[in-house]
Amino acid sequence: MDYVTNILITDNQPRSLCFSSGEEFFAKVGGKVTLNCGVSSYRRSVQWSHGNDFLHSVDQRGYPRKGTVELVQRSLVRQTNLEVSSVKETDAGWFTCLADGTRHEHSLSVVSVLVSVQPSDLKRNDEATLRCELEGQHKGCEVKWKSPNTDSPTNPSTVQLKPVTNSHNGAWECIVTCGSYKFSQSLTITVQEPTTTTTTTKSPSKPNGKSGNNDASPRLLGLAWWVWVAIGVGCLVAILLMVCVIVLCVRVRRRKKRFLKMKGQQRPRHKKYCQCDHPTAAAKPKQGRRREKPSALPLHPA
Repeated sequence: MDYVTNILITDNQPRSLCFSSGEEFFAKVGGKVTLNCGVSSYRRSVQWSHGNDFLHSVDQRGYPRKGTVELVQRSLVRQTNLEVSSVKETDAGWFTCLADGTRHEHSLSVVSVLVSVQPSDLKRNDEATLRCELEGQHKGCEVKWKSPNTDSPTNPSTVQLKPVTNSHNGAWECIVTCGSYKFSQSLTITVQEPTTTTTTTKSPSKPNGKSGNNDASPRLLGLAWWVWVAIGVGCLVAILLMVCVIVLCVRVRRRKKRFLKMKGQQRPRHKKYCQCDHPTAAAKPKQGRRREKPSALPLHPA
């Protein structure tokens, strides 16, 4: 219902403003909400404020003005409505839309949906409790749980699972209804099979300090199979190395002999004289010296 009153403005002239009954809005923490001003258009200007804090103002030319509070960074004006994103609990309260002299008051209630299950590790045949709690301004809100096997919420805000069965597996949904607004928060439950405890009997320990349980790998003379494989591979490698060394030595000797043989064939051959066993021929007798003819006497003149 609208009513008229007189207020005092800065120019000290009494003017009349119309007040219109507002609407109640609900929002979830971290969500997004759109606050309707109450009018679809304006001729002069539209202005939004949160409590006593100025938020936004747009005149007929479309020129915007912004306030300095933190909420301004998370809100904007679309036509005449105010959109608020990343809602916080501090955003709850009264919002005022002033359009062409008409004041519209609206309230915003912010709720936080908290879901939990105790204990968190669910096993079959155990007992568990599901809770869906609201924080903030949630007057007149209704909370119900929707199980994985139902199409509509039928369980209250607190659900007792006694005992836990496999049918409780799946996504549970907590649905919050505040007037015409609905919020939901999901919780996935995984039911595990109970662990069966088995007792194992230990054989008496042996004198060498080893237990009677068989090892995973067979052993020979106290060594694992892979140790014997490593020893065998090492011996095989050593034998192959020895064979290679022997073959190499034999080849070197053969080459050396061949080289010496070729070198001996290249030397010059000396003539071999026949040495007979026959006696040597008698030496020729030495001839005496020939007598020299006496030289002729020189002729003397008579």
